[in-house]
Amino acid sequence: MKTEKILMATTLLAAAELARFRFVNFDGATAGATDAALGVPVTAFDAGEQASVATHGEMLVEAGAAVAAGAAVQSDATGRAITLAAGVAAGRARDAATAAGELIRVLR
Repeated sequence: MKTEKILMATTLLAAAELARFRFVNFDGATAGATDAALGVPVTAFDAGEQASVATHGEMLVEAGAAVAAGAAVQSDATGRAITLAAGVAAGRARDAATAAGELIRVLR
């Protein structure tokens, strides 16, 4: 079982429904492939709620593809962690994922 070590969290107004284990952008929506990620919601939130978002530490994130441990990661179009190809790194993978849908720890 993988655990989180959240060192810092903040709140922001959820502009849309936010899913647990998916990156969130600074506008309060699920991060897209070119977005800078603010962090990861601590639970699911509905649009209009004040969402608590873990911004620093070791957070669980759903992988969007295979990811190597230690790789720099970014958000894919649906907020999942993928290996950094271009744009802004959202952190480093603490664990490897062999396929999409697996939970990995991301250091930020």
